Amino acid sequence: MERERQNREEWLRSEGTAFPGKTYVECLLKPLFNDQRDTLFHAMIQVHRAHVLMLYDRRILKRSEAARILRAVEEVARTDPRKLQYDPRYEDLFFLIEAKIAERIGEELAGNMHIARSRNDMGVAMYRIALRERILSLIEKTLSLREALLETVGQHLETVMPAYTHTQPAQPTTLGHYLLAVQDGLARDTARLKNAFHQVNRSPLGSAAITTTGFDICRDAVKEALGFDDLVENSYDAVAGADYLGETATAVALMMTNLGRWIQDLLLFCTREFQAVRVADPYVQISSIMPQKRNPVSVEHSRSLSSSAAADALAVLTMIHNTPFGDVVDTEDDLQPHLHRAIDKSRRVLELMTAVIRTLEVNRELLGRRAREGAITITEWADTMVREKGLPLRTAHRIAARIARSAWRENRELHELTPEEVRQKALEAAGVDLRFTDEELARLSDPLHFIRVRKCRGGPNPEETRRMLGERRQRLIREQRWLKDTLNRLERAQVRLMGRVGELTGKS
Repeated sequence: MERERQNREEWLRSEGTAFPGKTYVECLLKPLFNDQRDTLFHAMIQVHRAHVLMLYDRRILKRSEAARILRAVEEVARTDPRKLQYDPRYEDLFFLIEAKIAERIGEELAGNMHIARSRNDMGVAMYRIALRERILSLIEKTLSLREALLETVGQHLETVMPAYTHTQPAQPTTLGHYLLAVQDGLARDTARLKNAFHQVNRSPLGSAAITTTGFDICRDAVKEALGFDDLVENSYDAVAGADYLGETATAVALMMTNLGRWIQDLLLFCTREFQAVRVADPYVQISSIMPQKRNPVSVEHSRSLSSSAAADALAVLTMIHNTPFGDVVDTEDDLQPHLHRAIDKSRRVLELMTAVIRTLEVNRELLGRRAREGAITITEWADTMVREKGLPLRTAHRIAARIARSAWRENRELHELTPEEVRQKALEAAGVDLRFTDEELARLSDPLHFIRVRKCRGGPNPEETRRMLGERRQRLIREQRWLKDTLNRLERAQVRLMGRVGELTGKS
């Protein structure tokens, strides 16, 4: 027992006799401080500016007090945050910055800048400011990839290729139709990110710890000064709600899941065996020992990064799950890096794929040949039997199936069959005397004919795809304009805020 007591005391001496112990500092406080320093410093300064101006406007602070506080804030704002180091005297970045301001104006006045607020509402506001910037940056990259995809769609409205189901050639389509589907998925991803932005860009400030304050403050003034679109009105919800993080994480996870699926297609398409596309030289790597290889590393890394980004995003949801419905800033401190990493990795994937798509070489001739193989136009044979020959659908399908199976067994393609051979298969399958001319069979075997007759809304017919392409381009223009307007609006709020700070501090 005595030895155990001595060991315990020796351990405590090495750890320190008061909070925070050495292990707690090294394992938690220091890493958290570095994360906060790298992501929240500028947001914290913004919140200080807006809150102090509001306290002055509401006559809670005198003009001289507000001016002195803001001058000190501006001095600290000029600090290079990368040079800030964890100091065990201060629990986190919040207290370190307050101490630096206090060095200039004294502890009492520095403390008064926190009248009518708490680390709770201030922390959430900082998270939201940092997150909204990342979301907008991610949307910008998403729009760039969509623009590249639409440009490529326009070049391949009649580039015939097989469409696949269950990884097997199914029916002819066009590369333009395929890539437009990819773009449409990204458009939905963009909409989810925009919805997440609208939920994130709401101000919790004025909620204080969780029940607001007895001071006569104006929450709307702070909201507008910081460029928030709205308030999280209920003060309990403003501090306790974490679904703005979950909504962002979900949007990112879905987008990376969607991207990962067609990135996997692209990896297959650029294999030597497939040879459908060729990734441009700047985005492939030659083997150090096998010089014949063209390794599509840009696409491989994109696949890996998209999986990693999705995993980080899902970690956010897992960390929020079953946390108490109250202030959970400690959990939020730990989960923020996951969300930031998810967004940063997603940006890298989007940039890489934009470069790959803009420079992709397509083997049109080979794709066209493959669209004539494997009896993949047989659906149109059956449809034509119904439309032009008056056969019941199931009878037509039975005949078509017999024709396709026979062609496969005989290692022949549909365009190699004669009208008499087709007539015999129809008699065998359904007892139907089916007559086609050579010209009709040639038309039915042509994948471009298959595509052109599919003029239904959303189909691969080149004119229909061109119509959809035009609509998508207009939508993209609107969303690019929305992004530009949103960034301008945030910039104008920043300019107004700094203008007011300058007026009060005499540095306008």
